[in-house]
This record gives sequence, C-alpha cells and structure tokens, in this order.
Amino acid sequence: MLSILDELNDAQREVVLYNDGPSMVVAGAGSGKTRVLTYKITYLLSRGYEPHRILALTFTNKAAREMKDRIAALTNERTVRQLWAGTFHSIFYRILREEAEYVDYNPDFTIYDAADSRNLIRSILREMQLDEKTYRPGLVQSRISNAKNALVTAEAYGRNREQVEYDARAHVPLIREIYARYQNRCRQAEAMDFDELLLQTNILFRDHAEVLDRYQRHFRFVLVDEYQDTNLAQYAIVNRLCEKHRHICVVGDDAQSIYSFRGANID
Repeated sequence: MLSILDELNDAQREVVLYNDGPSMVVAGAGSGKTRVLTYKITYLLSRGYEPHRILALTFTNKAAREMKDRIAALTNERTVRQLWAGTFHSIFYRILREEAEYVDYNPDFTIYDAADSRNLIRSILREMQLDEKTYRPGLVQSRISNAKNALVTAEAYGRNREQVEYDARAHVPLIREIYARYQNRCRQAEAMDFDELLLQTNILFRDHAEVLDRYQRHFRFVLVDEYQDTNLAQYAIVNRLCEKHRHICVVGDDAQSIYSFRGANID
C-alpha cells in the first residue's frame, strides 16, 4: 500500500487517506481526479472494507470500465466483481429490480432508451391529434426528462402553476397531459426510461424507510465521479444513502455547478 500511496502527490494522498467524513475534490480536467477515486477504493479495501459495501458511481460506461480495470490492476478481478461500481442508471436499475414490489413494477421491467421514448411520444401526439411542428417530440421528451430529473412526477407537474404557465407561454400547454399519458403507457408496458430510474429510486427511498435503512447500512462508503454533472435526482439519492454515516468522496471540475455539500472537506 505504501508503494501505491507513493505514486500520488501530496494533495491526492491526503484525499485518499481522509475517511472521517465527506470530502470533495474540485480540480481541472487531467488533474488525476478519477485516479484519486481508484486509489481511494483500493485503500479502503486494504483497510478492511468489504468490496460489496463500497458504492462507486460514474456517468458513463467507459468511465466505469476504466475505474474497474484500474482497481483490478491494483487488486484482482474477483474483488472488482464484488464492488457496486457502475453508472448511476445501472446501479439504480439493479436496486429497483431487487425492490420492484415496493414501486409496483415487475422485477423484469423493460428499459426504454431514447428512441423508444421518442417513439412513444410520437404515438401519444398522434393519439391526441397534436401537430409535431408545435409539439416537437424532442422538445416534449426534454420537458419530461427535465421534470423527472427535478423530481417532478406527472401528477405534480399538472399542479405546478409556474410550470403550467411557462408551457402556456411557450404555446405547448398540453405538455402536462402528454406527460401523464406517457407515464400511464410506460406503466402499462412495465417499462421505465432512464430518467424514471432516478425518479423511482427517489420515491422508493422516500416512501420506504426500511428499504433506505437497509441500503444505508449496506453501503459503508460512497464515491462519485464527475460530481458537477449530477442533477437533483442523482444528488438526492446519494445524499439519502450517506445521510447517516457521511462516508462519501466526490470529485468534480467545476465548483460553481456542484450542489451545496454541507460539511465537506474541500481540497
């Protein structure tokens, strides 16, 4: 382990060794932020943390693969397979499949990609006899995605006066109805889009304290790469998981776009 730490500069080494509470690393691209997470996970393993109790979240499959490959080179493949390391969507998909009964879904629910989502929206627009030049599928898809990432359900969307007035000014007052139909159709098909994975995980943890407690106790340390890219839904899930032990390390490259992180040790 000393040889591994010797490969880090003083600032990086300090982050790897600090495990008494939340920490945040803000630095520019190419400064070794992801490397810090890789070495920190390796260090945690050397300190007796069981791999299946470490959660590492990334934004892309490529980043997840690179992280796993680096950790495997420092440890072994068997250890890496036991880590909960992957993209936000892949990890929350795994959790929702395990806990599907709590959100009234079949454990084998389908995932709709962007094309599936847009095709469903087009079908709903035809059903409602709406002009695609006004209600452009991409625009509608973006509105629904933004709502979910802000933790706004279809039911809440229709009750949000500010949102309804905004849509009216944008000449798309029926977005709320499209959103409601979209959600109903997804439910009927036992399907979730990528944004729904985030929304449903939040609902799961919000409404079922015993489930949240189980995952809080399970994950002893949480690490997040490219934290500046988190939306409200992702931030809320991470915050819930860590609200008791506060063992979390996040890295990002833009302090201005990172959500407030109380009690963080900023290096």
